[in-house]
Formats: sequence, structure tokens, C-alpha cells
Amino acid sequence: MGNNEVITGADYKRMIIGAYSEFILEYEKINKLKKNGRFFYCGKPGTDVLRTMGAAVLPLADSVNESIGGLARRVADAAVLGARGNGGVILSQILRGLAKGLVGKYNATSQEFGKAFQYGILYAQKAVPEQKNRPIIVASKIMAKGAYHAVKSGLHITEIIRAAIKAGEESFTEKIDAGEMIMQVFLNGCLKGIIGEFVSPTLPFSNSFGVNRQEKLISPYDDMVRPYCITFMVANPKLSVTLIEKELQEIGNFVVVERRFRNLFIHLHSEHPGKVLERAVGWGHIGEIHINIMAEPHAMAMVQQSFLLPLALMTVAPNEEAGHRLQEAGATVILDGSDPSGPSVEEIVNAAHSDIANKYIILTDTEHIRLVAHQARRILGDRVEVVIADGEDEQIQAVRAFFPEDDIKVNVARMKHAILLTSQE
Repeated sequence: MGNNEVITGADYKRMIIGAYSEFILEYEKINKLKKNGRFFYCGKPGTDVLRTMGAAVLPLADSVNESIGGLARRVADAAVLGARGNGGVILSQILRGLAKGLVGKYNATSQEFGKAFQYGILYAQKAVPEQKNRPIIVASKIMAKGAYHAVKSGLHITEIIRAAIKAGEESFTEKIDAGEMIMQVFLNGCLKGIIGEFVSPTLPFSNSFGVNRQEKLISPYDDMVRPYCITFMVANPKLSVTLIEKELQEIGNFVVVERRFRNLFIHLHSEHPGKVLERAVGWGHIGEIHINIMAEPHAMAMVQQSFLLPLALMTVAPNEEAGHRLQEAGATVILDGSDPSGPSVEEIVNAAHSDIANKYIILTDTEHIRLVAHQARRILGDRVEVVIADGEDEQIQAVRAFFPEDDIKVNVARMKHAILLTSQE
């Protein structure tokens, strides 16, 4: 039997905020469980997923009466680019799959939402094709199976989520894994959100702080992303290039304003394309508008650019001293890796979106951001290859094996061989 329950964009908003609030309460417990796994949970997995969810909730702060499909898409785009650490990437893919399952819907039935959740689990599995048996993937598949039976029985959304949680809890071992807890916290938060039994401790969503705040609560504003790459022309502009650049810097980044005869070419990244175009209307006649969603696979391959180099090596350095050593060894682009969560997907995409090189090899010295680098590769397409080292010694030797005049595949093979030789010493 079915039911007539309708899930709206407002319901979805509460679910995502509920999940974020639950991670604020539980992220330190997840961090303490990292010892149960090496590949996924080096670093602080609880902090990684909290910051990923922080990026995901920011588009909800100013949302009013939006469709569930549109809202889910905005949340997913922000999560995919704001993802940090391996656990954050997997969670972002669950949100992306949810959005794909809800595409085009203003509201959704319980059955439609339950099926979208299962779709999200499939996306999470695709994020780690070589590691299908990892606890977070196993737990998500078990929870999806529990949700499937509840959907077939025509239950309401709260019962579908409860069934998924119960299926997961019954499968957990006595020594719960960090990945299992991530899924448990996520669904418990979604449940609390849908029934309204949560208090958000973050300013955008609540004026009363109903939980005990830590002295250094991680602000979601620190992880805000700008998922939309916007380019357009302004004919006969009324303002100077300097004034337009200054105005755009307030609502975007990667701002480029170039004079082309009597017109201006404008390029920037923003979280609100509509706000950019609303401002631009006052500058003159606008046209040739292109908006690329950077969170989509291969979207950035569509952006036409001119490049200084055919190939560059991008590395992540934990501090300034390590950055100098990598640069001296031959690295072209150094990303700041001093943040314990490592760079976000957006930071890698933005670096590759500069005009330095047409293609990049991303080299990191830790497994912690393996999936972050691979998520950036999915977005950038064949412009990027990824090489993972274990420690600075292997990373330095890999950099020394890089020769920009050679083909990207040849370089990747030589760098991996250099890592192998170093590991055997």
C-alpha cells in the first residue's frame, strides 16, 4: 500500500540542517574512531564530514519555498566542491545521488525520496570503485537495503529512515567503525530534521543556541564554496573596469574583467549566478552568458582558456618549508596543506582552473585526500591525473621524476616507479 505523504523543499532543508547539527554534536566521537581504519580515516574523519556538511548547508540559509529537486541540487553542488577528506567525499556523493534522484521534482512522495536515497548510495559506491568493501560503503548498502523494504511497504519517510538506521545498527560490530558511525549520524540527523526535533547551533539557522557550544566551533562560513563558473559579455559598459572588478569581488572570486574593443568580457566564480547577472544589468547590455556547474563531472573541460604550459605538477605541502623543498625539486603549483582536513575539492579545481597549464598531475603525500584528488579529477576530466605518495621522501622523489616536456601518462608512470623504488629502500 502507498501513502499520500508529500516531502517538500522545506522538509529537505530541515533534514540537511538536522544532519549538519548532528555532526556538530558527534564529530569528535567520530574522530576518536579513526584508528579502526587506515585508508579512509587518517586525519580527522569527523571534522572532514562536518566541514563538508558545513559547505552543503550554506545554500540553505537564504532559500525560500524552493523545489526539493532544485534545493537538493544546490546542496549537492556545494558538498561536492566543499568535500574534505575521504569521508567527506563519500558523503558528498550520497548527497549528489540524492539530488540526481530528485531532479525535476517540486515535491516528492515518500517512495520517490526513498528511491533517491538508494540512488545516493550507488553514487557513494562509485566514488571508491576499488574499495567496495570499506565499512562506510558496506554500512550504506545495508542501510539502503533497509530503506528499500520500507519503501516497498509504502511507509512514511520517517519510517523509511528509521528502517535504514535499524538495519545499520543491527549490522554493526561491537567495535563500530568511523565510517559506520558517519552513516549513523547522518541518518539520525536527517530523522531529527524531518520531525523537527533538533536545535541548530549555527547562526544562519537559529537565533537561540540550544546546545553547549565549544569555544572554537567550526563555522560553515569557513567552508563556503562558489560552485558556478559564470562568463558573459557587457556591451558599451557604463562603469570602468576597476569599478566592475571591485563590485564583483564582493560576490565572487577568480574575477577576470577584460576589455575587448568596446565590450567587456567578465568571468568569475559565484554561489549565486542570479545576483551576478542582476548587478550586470545595470552596467550595459549583457549577452553570451554561460554558466558552468563546476561540481559536475567534466564541466570545467568545457571552459575555454589559454594556457602558459602544456603540463604542470600540482602538489600539497603541509607547511611553507616543505613547499620550498617541493618547489626546488620541480613542482609547479603548491597547494596549502596546513589545514588538518587538507585542501577541499574546490581549492584543487580552482588551482587547475587558472591559466598556468592545460593539464596537471596532482601529487599528494597522504592517503587522507586520495578521494578529494580523484573527485577533482572527475570534475576536470582528462586534464588531470593523480599520484599518491606515502610521506615527504616519496613525494620529493616523485617530483624529481617529473619532466614537463613529456606526455602526462609517461610522467605518471615514471613518478609511480620512483615512489615504488623509494618505498623499497
